[in-house]
Amino acid sequence: MKLGIIGSGTIVQEFLPELVKLEGVEIVAIQGVKDRMEQVWNLCRLYGFPNAVSDFDELCKTGIDTVYIAVPNDLHFSYCRKALEKGLNVIVEKPIASNWYEAKLLQQKADENKVFLFEAITTLYLPNYLKIKEWLPRIGTIKIIESHYSQYSRRYDAFCKGVVLPAFDPAKAGGALMDLNLYNLHFVMGLFGLPEEYKYYANIEKNIDTSGTLVLKYPSFLAVCTAAKDCKGLSGSVIQGTNGFIRTTYPPNLIGQVLLELNDGTIETFDDGSASLRLIPEFKAFIKAIEENDDQFCYQQLRKSLDVSEIQTKSRREAGIDFPADFLRWE
Repeated sequence: MKLGIIGSGTIVQEFLPELVKLEGVEIVAIQGVKDRMEQVWNLCRLYGFPNAVSDFDELCKTGIDTVYIAVPNDLHFSYCRKALEKGLNVIVEKPIASNWYEAKLLQQKADENKVFLFEAITTLYLPNYLKIKEWLPRIGTIKIIESHYSQYSRRYDAFCKGVVLPAFDPAKAGGALMDLNLYNLHFVMGLFGLPEEYKYYANIEKNIDTSGTLVLKYPSFLAVCTAAKDCKGLSGSVIQGTNGFIRTTYPPNLIGQVLLELNDGTIETFDDGSASLRLIPEFKAFIKAIEENDDQFCYQQLRKSLDVSEIQTKSRREAGIDFPADFLRWE
């Protein structure tokens, strides 16, 4: 994989030290905005990347075959679309797009150009999460699931003072459902698929959800997904069944140690330590899929991303939260 990175923000700086160690990936270039090119050049010098560019067409001329897109939410669709039309494989930070309509169009573009499209959602690839999937039959019939991710945002202070940054800007596809609650959704739906019914109960300020609870109804159980960027609270997930329960230690983007406790007193724990390197398991999976041309795996993961996007879009709009992209019809 010859990788070009679009964006130079926090998430990119967080995982570059580990990404450069991975086999099967060569980072060829980083693209940044013109007023942050000094930061881009510094990253390239630090890690020995040969190209720092400020233009997408320049990026495409550097010999890359895959792009990793880490820009504000509202820009995901346009960058993904351009890259897919250029015949590049795409790894895009969550959420895959501003709404389900955009996500569907991106899926079509990937199919048309016979390239890979992945949403970078750490949850699905963490070994501790895969252990939960392995343990599920042991806890009997599922009855209740709770998944919580509350993290007070320093941007909320600015928001309260009238400074609206992308994390809380409906024009930038912000809000708690598109950010933290997305991980809760992937946690639940990655195990159980689409619910029969769902409804979002949101705390809305200035036309955006600063926190909220999404209730998912399945044939035999309820799942409650709660996320908050306006207050601090406990984070983690619990899956309760007739024979016992499974509990996580950390929020659903990290999972952390998982614990199985059965009604007969059996207790087991598992932790492979991947929470501290949360971005690496997903990138290993992406590299492997692209190297092996495993389009079936790509389709399977992309289906999960589209399902989550559909739930987000419909429940968000029913709660009265609209984005500019909701009123566009892309060709």
